[in-house]
Amino acid sequence: MERSDIKLGTTLGFLAGYVDTLGFVGLFGLFTAHVTGNFVLIGRALVQPAAEIIPKLLVFPVFILAVALARLLILYWERHGGKQLRNSLVVQLLLLIATVVCAYAALPMLHADAPLSLLTGMLCAAAMAVQNAYGKLLLGKSAATTVMTGNVTTLVIELVDSLRGDPDAIGRCKKLVWPVLAFGAGCISGALAFGVFGFFGLLLPCVLLVVLAAAAAD
Repeated sequence: MERSDIKLGTTLGFLAGYVDTLGFVGLFGLFTAHVTGNFVLIGRALVQPAAEIIPKLLVFPVFILAVALARLLILYWERHGGKQLRNSLVVQLLLLIATVVCAYAALPMLHADAPLSLLTGMLCAAAMAVQNAYGKLLLGKSAATTVMTGNVTTLVIELVDSLRGDPDAIGRCKKLVWPVLAFGAGCISGALAFGVFGFFGLLLPCVLLVVLAAAAAD
């Protein structure tokens, strides 16, 4: 596996954990990257009604539409010779910048169902939907960068196989372990960043996307 692939997967894993946790803290418990986690919170709301259920219901159609749009854009860039990964990173960057702008306009963000609060959450979820999409479509041989449960499961299996003497298992472990560790570091960093900077903490992922898009353009 190329070192550049490991760096890309590690950076995107950190970004996903960072954004998901910052969004969860700042958006009244909304998962923006691991959107299926919202099913659990919706289920809880059936027995513990809460106003913040509205964004969790809206996020699924928004996420689906963003993934569908990303798929269509990638197909368009493929047919017309566009740099698919670079362009996908730029789209995600623009959506995250829009998230920051909308969050600033929404201050003070006091209610989950306020219009600007909802828009902030949907823009952030759309940005992470794009990462989910290009991760599947363009980074298929790399470890997943947004949901770590599958990576952790596969990593444990590969570790067992390496102990059983499989010479290729260690190489496969290297592909998985760094995104998992980076995701965990991103979760911690995202929570701390929100405590200090609020939604302006999302500017760090924006910088990371600029660097990745520049590298993908080469």
